[in-house]
Amino acid sequence: MASSSLASGFVRQLVGKGNSRLIGSMAQPIIAPSILSADFAKLGEEVRAIDEAGADWIHIDVMDGHFVPNLTIGPAVVKALRPHSAKPFDVHLMISPVDNFLDAFAEAGADIITVHPEAGPHLHRTVQRIKALGKKAGVSLNPATPAKMLDYVLEDIDLILVMSVNPGFGGQKFISSQLRKIEAIAKRVDKENLDVLIEVDGGIDSETAPLAVSAGANVLVAGSATFRGGPEYYAANIRALRGEG
Repeated sequence: MASSSLASGFVRQLVGKGNSRLIGSMAQPIIAPSILSADFAKLGEEVRAIDEAGADWIHIDVMDGHFVPNLTIGPAVVKALRPHSAKPFDVHLMISPVDNFLDAFAEAGADIITVHPEAGPHLHRTVQRIKALGKKAGVSLNPATPAKMLDYVLEDIDLILVMSVNPGFGGQKFISSQLRKIEAIAKRVDKENLDVLIEVDGGIDSETAPLAVSAGANVLVAGSATFRGGPEYYAANIRALRGEG
């Protein structure tokens, strides 16, 4: 079952941030390549390449080596990348405590800031701060984190990120049990007529992408599947994720 709510207000706002396409159907999900799989030696060039190849958003995974077993980038890198694309920067903070860094990533150029319920003591307060900074607020659910964690913030957020792998590393296998979680969230979003996007991240490729979309996802994060083969393949990789061949 696909969510009938496309969170159109959210999408229209992001079109003004550099999105060239207004998503019109579930057959055309938003594609957010994760730069975790990019060549870090030339990150600016990689961001420009995926932008030109047709990416809708740029997904930026921030890891602290504490909340997840990997260490990636900080606000300075996000700020350095900002001039390389006008597309929305979808910043996923896998750091704890997270509240201390919200302002820095907002100032660096994030358009969407997504946090985990486990990354701070007061999720509602964290969401409030993100919105006060003028950014879109997302909440991410790890594979073992139940959808009920959204119960008292769902009306306040703009995006739900369902992790279909355990966060920390790229190239992992899609955890199929997360399809049930996506379906449950999509049904609730529809029932309550909420302007919320459902994003899925982890093991997304041309085979798992349609499964996620059918379950109700309307934003797909893909790292390895996007950057595979080098810049000359990025456009074809993105088309494959959209189911365009």
